Amino acid sequence: MKAGAFLYPWDVVGDPDAAARIADLGVRQVTLAAAYHSTRALTPRHPAHRVVTAEHAAVLYPPDPDRWAGRVPAPHRQSWTAGDDPYGEAAGALAAAGLQVHSWVVLAHSSRLGAEHPDTSVVNAYGDRYPWAPCIARPAVRAYLVDLAAEAAARPGAHGTELESCGWYGFAHLHAHDKVAGVGLGEAAQYLMSLCFCSVCREGYGEEGADPGDLSAAVRRALEPVWSGAGSPESGRDGIGRLLGPGLADATLRWRGRIARAFQEAVVAAVRDAAPPGFQVLLHADPVPYRAGANVGVDADHILAVADGVVLPCTGSDAVREAALGPFAGRGGVRAANFGIVTGMGGSPRTLERDAAHAASLGADELRLYHAGLASGPDLEAVAAALSRLG
Repeated sequence: MKAGAFLYPWDVVGDPDAAARIADLGVRQVTLAAAYHSTRALTPRHPAHRVVTAEHAAVLYPPDPDRWAGRVPAPHRQSWTAGDDPYGEAAGALAAAGLQVHSWVVLAHSSRLGAEHPDTSVVNAYGDRYPWAPCIARPAVRAYLVDLAAEAAARPGAHGTELESCGWYGFAHLHAHDKVAGVGLGEAAQYLMSLCFCSVCREGYGEEGADPGDLSAAVRRALEPVWSGAGSPESGRDGIGRLLGPGLADATLRWRGRIARAFQEAVVAAVRDAAPPGFQVLLHADPVPYRAGANVGVDADHILAVADGVVLPCTGSDAVREAALGPFAGRGGVRAANFGIVTGMGGSPRTLERDAAHAASLGADELRLYHAGLASGPDLEAVAAALSRLG
């Protein structure tokens, strides 16, 4: 299977040995961040620094001034990596080392966007805004993210792109210094906490036959046992129906599914229009349509009719891989199994050979390794050994 690794430009810029070191792992592709959210990242092998603090969501290349002149919102440029175009510099070094470069584009995830433009954010049933989660139902948000995708994905020399957060974001998010673990939220309760009640979404629920006032009240009633300490273990679509009632649950699922599908279609079409022929477009995805986050919920039939394939989270048990890959069995398109290789972040580089073989038996035809810049030296040695045996 073709193996690719994720990298940030700051893993490469200023380190003359970085590109060769990545190529020596045995990967053929690098998925390189072009538009990314805020983060604090360790750089354990860089000759000039050990920690990079990306203070806000930004593009890692010079945005086109003609595209964004007078636009609100517009992408912010980065300031934490030297040079005018760190993405382009890193991509050039990686390509010179024989690696195929694909862009990595994060879309509906930006705390700065919500802080500067509060009306772009998801609003929950209690009226709380999620500044990290742009509401993709809002026309201005959608227009901004579609144009961002087209520009950030089709960078010069890129052979393809991988789109993260290309759908709904919600409550579950590692926001700065999160303090939200005191009350356990089951999967269905997470969904209720992720429902948006901005003016556009309220109108959308009405279009689907659900009074938005009744719906928000139903959400609050359903979540009351959580806040009182009784918890809410409900999960799955049936669990959502038990919490809200089947009519209201179905209305939310129809609205959010309709918006997500239209958004994904528009993003992929914009990327294809901007990119050369043969450019590969993949989505980081979860095969459960109602899920939100970095790996957005998708319908397998729909997404494979739109994009060239999916990148699926496969770190963990056999059951995790079966749940991720199973709905795509027997279908066309790329099915890339994404494995964490950073032991300190829950990855399992020492079982990569076995786990990759299991993923292949379930239909995976490519591997993604998260994240070659963050991993320790021993983690990378384990990865190189596994890839050499996998061929």
